[in-house]
Parts: sequence; C-alpha cells; structure tokens
Amino acid sequence: MTGIREMLIDGIEQLNDWFDDALKGLTDEQANWLPPGKTVSIGFNAWHTLRTQDDIVNFVLQGRKPTVWMSEGFAERLGLPPVGQGTGMSLEDARALRVSVEPLREYCQRVKAVTLEFVKNVPQEELEQVQQIRPLGEMPKWKVLRQVVMTHGFMHLGEVNTIKGAQGMGFSI
Repeated sequence: MTGIREMLIDGIEQLNDWFDDALKGLTDEQANWLPPGKTVSIGFNAWHTLRTQDDIVNFVLQGRKPTVWMSEGFAERLGLPPVGQGTGMSLEDARALRVSVEPLREYCQRVKAVTLEFVKNVPQEELEQVQQIRPLGEMPKWKVLRQVVMTHGFMHLGEVNTIKGAQGMGFSI
C-alpha cells in the first residue's frame, strides 16, 4: 500500500511538472494576457501558486527557513514583490502584475526540487505534527501539503488551462 509520503511526492511532482508544461512555449505576452471579467493572468496564477508552495514548505513548515524566492534572488530576477504571494492582493493589483516566463519556469523547478527534498526527508512523525495555517485552522503538516500546496495548486492550474483555451491554445495536461 502506498503511504502518505509517496502520495505527496507523486502529487507535488505532477503539480510542478504540469505547471512547467503549461508555461513552456508561452510568450510573456500570452502569460500576461488578461481575460475579461474578474480574473487574473496565467502568470499571476503560476506565480501565486509557486510562491504559496515555497512559503508553505520553507517558511511555515520548516520554522521560518528562507524561501527559494528570497534566498535565490527570484524576487529581483522577476521584478516582483519580495514579500507576499498574491493572497489578499486587490484584483486591480493582481491584474497589474507582470511576469517573465523563463525565470518563472526556473523558479518552478527550484521550488519543486526544494519541496521534494523536504517531503522525501522529513521524519514521518513531523508530517503528523499539527500546524496552524491562517485562515484554515490547524491541521497535520501532511494535510497542509495536500490541501494548501496540491489541491490549491491544481485549482490554479485549471485556471491557467482555461486562460490558455481562451487564447486559442491547448491544455497542457
């Protein structure tokens, strides 16, 4: 029987690989295209999802360990806010955010590597420890990874694919 660690590894690999595939071949213009209505770009969705994963895995689950975003200079490389990940950002500010695809893909690969290193090596007992996640409440660390990183990430991947479709492109999965 597959355990929780293996399920997390499989889901995190799939999420990050599918995000990378969704970004591969996009121009910056396509990544930053804004659909009509109250929604955001592919770039915002990808940035927000990856920043959330980075923050959760490093800063939250590993006791304020520096994020890949800060320690490897991705904030500067992408010219985006050094703090924050889009959560709570106004729709106007979220729609104004612009990304460059290639550094964002590099960030995706680094976040994937760091996340998998953590999940593969964290003691099982630590995955069972309860963690406070605002505004969701308390849950075991494995559930934080499953719910906040994976479920949340796949939801945004669906948005990315919808926006690609609106631009006449095919889905990435």
